[in-house]
Amino acid sequence: MDEQRASPGWERAAGVDEVTEGEVKGVHAGGRPIALYKVDGEVYATHDICSHERAHLSEGYLDGCEIECPLHQARFDIRTGRATCRPATEAIAVFPVKIVGQDIFVDFALPD
Repeated sequence: MDEQRASPGWERAAGVDEVTEGEVKGVHAGGRPIALYKVDGEVYATHDICSHERAHLSEGYLDGCEIECPLHQARFDIRTGRATCRPATEAIAVFPVKIVGQDIFVDFALPD
């Protein structure tokens, strides 16, 4: 069995071809809503819910490595989860990502 598949916490989130460069895709993996992003060929994963209000970040606007919430325009760095623009002040969870073959795996072993 593949090392990532056998590791605790790693779950398949999507196929590589399902995430388009410069865009965000909302998925459910590990029992939670996840936003997947592809920027400069790198795939990132964050919790899909804004820390300010209960809006799906996957419905927002991706600008470089920042996602803008569609509800109140709060912004987050998708690499760190840090809130970069009010009204959000709390970070969102970020998750490690590995590509195995044509699949994107996200590590949920970290606390929410």
